[in-house]
Amino acid sequence: MGIVCRMIEIVEYRPAWPQEFSKIGAEIRNALGNQAIAIHHIGSTSVPGLVAKDVIDVQITVATLGDEAAGKMEAAGYECLPFRTDHCPPGMTLAEEELQKMMFRRDGRRTNIHMRAEGRFNHEYPLLCRDYLRTHAGAADSYGKIKQELARYFPEDVEAYYDIKDPVFDVLMAGARDWAEWTGWEVPPTDA
Repeated sequence: MGIVCRMIEIVEYRPAWPQEFSKIGAEIRNALGNQAIAIHHIGSTSVPGLVAKDVIDVQITVATLGDEAAGKMEAAGYECLPFRTDHCPPGMTLAEEELQKMMFRRDGRRTNIHMRAEGRFNHEYPLLCRDYLRTHAGAADSYGKIKQELARYFPEDVEAYYDIKDPVFDVLMAGARDWAEWTGWEVPPTDA
């Protein structure tokens, strides 16, 4: 099961995405038990009404990244992809461990599974993003339009798509961080 290059296609929101996440989340919970502190539906498919790639994104929160959780995921049929780090927003200086993650996927339903350590910068970022977009329809609609246009201009160029999308998203997240401070937002409880 190697990495497959697919065309970037943005589709209209599908009401089935939350149920698909619920099934995937239950399977992961069964595989990891209490080792998963939390399992969250993240990414664009977790925001009602938002256009997205038809890929379910899942974040698994663990105390520390390591072989034990990876072994359990592999035993449950998930492929561990090469160790990665997340994008660092411009103007920020973060220690490498603040951006480290493990990635998993398996045959069948297109899913990106991100395992991140609790309390790290990259653990909070996708949850804040999701909750901000869920409560700010105008920001979600604008973000969706950017993704549609990028997919139209760069349907086969994943690097160009993300080279532009990531900094645009960093601008959006500046507002999300202000919103979080103003509302007292905290990392939400597990979805699965």
